[in-house]
Amino acid sequence: MKTKQVAHEEVQAEGRAAAAPRHLGGRPRDATRDEAILDAAIEILAETGYERMTMDMVAVRARAGKATVYRRWPSKGEMVVEAVARMKRSLVDLDHLPNTGTLRGDLLALFRPQSVQQAEQNMRAMAGVAAMLAQHPALAEAGHDAIVAPWVAANRSLIQRALARGEVDADAQVETAAQIIPSLAAYRALIQRRPFDHAFLVEIIDGVLLPALGIKARCQIQ
Repeated sequence: MKTKQVAHEEVQAEGRAAAAPRHLGGRPRDATRDEAILDAAIEILAETGYERMTMDMVAVRARAGKATVYRRWPSKGEMVVEAVARMKRSLVDLDHLPNTGTLRGDLLALFRPQSVQQAEQNMRAMAGVAAMLAQHPALAEAGHDAIVAPWVAANRSLIQRALARGEVDADAQVETAAQIIPSLAAYRALIQRRPFDHAFLVEIIDGVLLPALGIKARCQIQ
């Protein structure tokens, strides 16, 4: 029988494996095919939910061979994690963060409104991710890295910049503060299944994040 420690280590290893990029032998992977397959995965996840989604459905939608799909992602969960990671990366560019001169301005500029149709699809896809994580807790770490980590990194950079220019209290808890907006956004999307809109973002920034960083509340222009 497996000990609890061994079982725990196996679960952690499975989660790390899901997040790690795969390097296979033979010809290099075609990045354009990957994009088409991952786009199809998001579309089907949003349309059918995680339970009804199959990798064969994704292959058909992407017009890819089943063998091609299974070589890239041995499991549906791993495919979904990578698809969501790609979706999130398209929303935040860590190499070109906004620089408006104020932390509040930077945080608001970081949020790029989407079309209603795209926002609804993303929300349904995130509901599918919630179902996946409930069924496969071993993927939770990989899911966190895909959904929350890019936004935490962006917020951390913006807060550290504000700290350097003296806008933020010197003793502010930067790491904790950087997680506030991404964590609440994930909760709203995954648990409440509600859109993360501009009004909610302003409420978090003005009512929670800025006060936590020692920036005094004042009349803000929305």
